[in-house]
Amino acid sequence: MRHTRLMALITCIALVAMLALSNVAVAQTKGMIGINVLLKTDVTKAILADLGTHGTVRDVIAEIKAVTVQAKTSELAVIQALPYVAAANPDAERKTGPVSTTAVTDFSAGMNTWDLDAINVTDFGVGRTIGYDGTGVYVAVLDTGLVSNWKYYFPEERIATQYAKCFGGGGGEVGSVSEQPNKWGLDQNSHGTHVTSTILGYSLRGTPVNGVAPKATVIPVKVLNQNGSGWSSVVARGIKYVGDLKAGLLADYPVVINMSLGGSSLDAMEKAAIDYAIKQGVIIVASAGNEGAAGMGYPGAYAPVISVAASGWIGEWTTAGWWRTLNVPDPTNTADYYITDFSSRKLPGQDLDVAAPGSWCVGPYQVNGQISYYYLGGTSMASPHVAGIVALMAQKYPSLTAPQAETFLEASAIPLPAGSRTIYNPDGSSETISWLDDATGAGLATADAALVATP
Repeated sequence: MRHTRLMALITCIALVAMLALSNVAVAQTKGMIGINVLLKTDVTKAILADLGTHGTVRDVIAEIKAVTVQAKTSELAVIQALPYVAAANPDAERKTGPVSTTAVTDFSAGMNTWDLDAINVTDFGVGRTIGYDGTGVYVAVLDTGLVSNWKYYFPEERIATQYAKCFGGGGGEVGSVSEQPNKWGLDQNSHGTHVTSTILGYSLRGTPVNGVAPKATVIPVKVLNQNGSGWSSVVARGIKYVGDLKAGLLADYPVVINMSLGGSSLDAMEKAAIDYAIKQGVIIVASAGNEGAAGMGYPGAYAPVISVAASGWIGEWTTAGWWRTLNVPDPTNTADYYITDFSSRKLPGQDLDVAAPGSWCVGPYQVNGQISYYYLGGTSMASPHVAGIVALMAQKYPSLTAPQAETFLEASAIPLPAGSRTIYNPDGSSETISWLDDATGAGLATADAALVATP
C-alpha cells in the first residue's frame, strides 16, 4: 500500500478535503452565506447601518475593524465594492482531519519517543538533554479543545482552565460567533488532545512520556466543532482572544499560538486577527497543510505565521516498538529523514518556514470515549513540535517577537535538500518517497540549535 494512500486514509491529517470546486467553502442556508468584511476605517454605527441594508450584521470585532454579515451570495460583490471596505470574502472553512485507525498497543517504558529525539529535546536512554522546559510560557492551542478526561493525560496545573475558551457558530448557518462555556473540555474529536500531548507530554497508562515543553502552560481554545471543522470567523475570534490576553492579563508572559488547522484561502478577518495578535506580542505557529503539490493551506502560508511541514524518519516500522525503542542517531544526519508525500509544497506567494516530525507520532486519541493512544500523521502533528520549540526559545528570551522567532528558527534549521528515501509502512511493505526544495522551507527544526540561535 502506498504511503500516500495509507496516510490519507488511516491517519489524522490537518487541512484535508479542501473543496475541489472552489477555493473557498461556504455553508449556505436558503442562499445565505457568512461574509467576513474588513474595513478601511473604524467600525461606526453608520457603517453597520449601511451593511445592514445588504444583509444581517452578525458579529463585530471592533479592535481589528472586522464585521461578519449574513447575506445572499449575490451581495458579496456589492459589499466588496463599498468605499469603506478593504476586503470581503465568504467565511472560509477550516478543518483538522479524519480519525486515525492505527492504534498503539505497546506502552512500556515510554519516556523517550522518536519525534522528540529527532528534534533533540531528548535522547534515547538519557532522557531530556536541554536545559529549558517552557516554564513561564503560555501556549494557546486553537483546535477542538480537550477530551473530558484530560486530567488523566495531563497534569492539572499545566492546563490554564481559567483562560480556556470555546467559540462556535460562523459560516452563515447561524451567522454569529458565540461563546460556549466549558465546552472546551468536552471534546469528542481528540485532535486537540493529541496536539497538546506533543507540547506537554502525557501519561501513557501511568508512564510519563516527555513533551517538547513539559512545563509550559497550555490554554485550550476550542474553535473547531466535534467533527474537527469550523470557520475562519470563529478562528479569528480565538486568535483575537489570545491577543487580548497577551495585551492584558498575560502581558508579563510569553504567549505562543499553535494552529493545527487551515483551509485553502486566507480569510480577511483571520488575517486581521493574526496581525492584531502579533502586534500584541503573540508568536503564531501553524501547520503547512496536507495537500502535497496542490500547495499550502492558510493561515500557515501567510508570511507572519511560522509554518511547519511534516518530516519523517527512515527508522519507522523497522522493528517492533520502534517509536520508543530505537535511537535516532546524533548528530543529526539529513540522510535519516524525509518529507512526507502529503506535506504541502510551497506555491508562489506562499511562505514555508521549517519542517518537523509529522509522520507516525504517538499520543492520546480517544475512540468511543475510551482511553487509547494512536499514531497520527499530518502537518497537524508537526506544528506543535515547533510551537513547543518556540516556547523553549521564549523561556530563554522572554521578549522574543514573532519575526525574531521565525528568523532564529530558519537560521538554525538543518537544510534538507531535495531527495528520495526508502521507508517502511506498518504492513511491512516499503516505498520510495521523493521531494523537491519547495517542500522543506529552511530545513529541519531542532530545539538545541534554535536555542543556541536565541540570545
